[in-house]
This record gives sequence, C-alpha cells and structure tokens, in this order.
Amino acid sequence: MGEATTINVQHLGVHPWDVLHVGMYEKFGLTLGTWTVIVGLVLIGVSLILDRRYVQLGTFLNLFLVGMFVDFFLWLDLLPTAQHNGLDILTIVFGIVLMGFGGGMYNAAGVGSGPRDGFMLSISDKTGMSIGKVRIIIETLILLIGLLLGGPIFIFTFIFTFIQSPLFQVSYLNLLKVVERVRDYQMNHRIDHTKQSL
Repeated sequence: MGEATTINVQHLGVHPWDVLHVGMYEKFGLTLGTWTVIVGLVLIGVSLILDRRYVQLGTFLNLFLVGMFVDFFLWLDLLPTAQHNGLDILTIVFGIVLMGFGGGMYNAAGVGSGPRDGFMLSISDKTGMSIGKVRIIIETLILLIGLLLGGPIFIFTFIFTFIQSPLFQVSYLNLLKVVERVRDYQMNHRIDHTKQSL
C-alpha cells in the first residue's frame, strides 16, 4: 500500500527501487509488479550466496505478494492520487512512513526478509556496516541505474533514502525486541504450564 501510494504521486519522486522498476517498465513493458518480482528473484539469488538466513518462506511470499499488491492497489484506484498541491507532500510522506514501518515489521517477524531487505541485511552482516548505511549506499546505486533507464526522479527520491532507511532500522530493531519478549513470555508460560501439569 505504501509503495502504491508513493507511485501515485511519482511527480514528486519515488523510492529508488521504484525508479528502477518504473524505468524498466517504460523501457521494456510488462507491469510494475512484474518488474518488482523479477528484480526480487535476482536479489534472492544473491542473498542465497551471501547469507541464507534471510531467505525463508516469508521471502518468497513477500516477493510475489508485494508485486501483486502494488498492481492491485494501482488497479483499484482507491488510494490518494496526485493533486499537484500540498496534499501530495502529505501523501508521499504517508507512503514513506508506511513503507519504513512495514519493512521493519515484517523483517522483525523472523519468517524471512523481503528480497531487497534480505539482500541489504546480508550485506550489513558481511561488512559490519549499519543497516541504515548499507541501505543508503545500495539505494543510491539503484537510483543511478534507474536514472539511466529513465525512471522518475525528483526531490522525494532523495528524501526517501534518508527518511525511510532510519525508519526501517528503528522499526526493525524495536519490533525485534517486542518479538523476542513475546517469545520469552510464551516460553516461560509453557514451562510454568508444564510444571503445573506435573
């Protein structure tokens, strides 16, 4: 939903990965969702080589569901569309926040990172760089490729990288703590229940 929201106001700029997806769509055809899936498959292949921990069932669910839902939300035409006034800024900021929080949330669940996130998390682990720094470097490179393909770039394309990356990191690390507390609680509850049964 966050991704489709930002694509609707793409005259302000889109996420670096979507600059690539839109550029490929305009250059080669297919749909935005299809390019999301194709690029995701390539990144899963790289992640399998770097660090298999981040590739699980959830990775493949993310791969296909995100692409499908981007196309679905754009087809529904229910999300805010470009008004070419100050409301567009609120719309794109809402989309950025939603994507940053959502990315951290599904990665913290521990059932497999999305293709892009798993790719960046595995690089972060291999290099020792922070998640935020890796995201900024990778997304800047992706942005340059998307630019060469003619993807839409404007001021929020650059703001995306510097807002969403820290939001992702904060969301991921804090929600990971919540998940760990819930797991600890469930484990302790099972132990207490087992003792009572004995």
